[in-house]
Amino acid sequence: MIHPTALVDPKAEIGENVDIGPYSVVEKGVSIDEGTKIGPHVVVREGTQIGKRCQIYQFCSIGEAPQALAYRGEPTLLQMGDHNIIREYVTLHRGSVKGGGKTVLGNENFIMAYSHIAHDCQIGNQVVMANGATLGGHILIEDYAIIGGLAAIHQFCRVGTYAIVSGLTGVVQDIPPYTMAAGDRAKLYGLNSVGLKRHQFSEQEIKALKKAYRIIFRSGLTLEKAMKAVEEDAIFQIPKVQHLLQFIQHSKRGICR
Repeated sequence: MIHPTALVDPKAEIGENVDIGPYSVVEKGVSIDEGTKIGPHVVVREGTQIGKRCQIYQFCSIGEAPQALAYRGEPTLLQMGDHNIIREYVTLHRGSVKGGGKTVLGNENFIMAYSHIAHDCQIGNQVVMANGATLGGHILIEDYAIIGGLAAIHQFCRVGTYAIVSGLTGVVQDIPPYTMAAGDRAKLYGLNSVGLKRHQFSEQEIKALKKAYRIIFRSGLTLEKAMKAVEEDAIFQIPKVQHLLQFIQHSKRGICR
């Protein structure tokens, strides 16, 4: 149902069983797939694509222009998958031309109130961002990561799968997969063991990741020598250990220690 006070451009593509609440605005060029619910006073800007059965709460700004000084009004995109929950006052910005032209959210993400996702971010699936979490531009968040309340992540950083970043943490380097990070400037505090167990990681996988963590981050070896030691160990046969090393190898901002 579209509320009579909502302003929906005739050139917007609205799927079946979509609800659009009072005083919300949906611009031309927007597509909203079936079963999605948009609350009151939401603005959905041109270039936004929203998947199936998402829930967008009141006062959100979805698909606004990027906060980038080089942006000159070029057509860019915000692509959102299915079953996402976007809580009150969240701001999600479109991509920029220099950053690839699109911001992407996967499926089943839970973005809590007052969070911000800037231009050209790439968010995976089942990511949780607690209240007031803030992402600068060009950030990659892998699947199942958790970003605590009021955490702030510097542009071009990456947060690995199943990692957890504590509230009030400032992140200026990449957070490796499967780890916990906290502090005024993020430091690692071991594996996210509770999260791994909740996601039914096997005992063998957790033991292998713990050993890899000790070698890479607590052995005193240089990063290059530590990673070589892991590669030569039997634990390297575990795919999740391989992903940990690949993540580190592709770092451009450096790895949080």
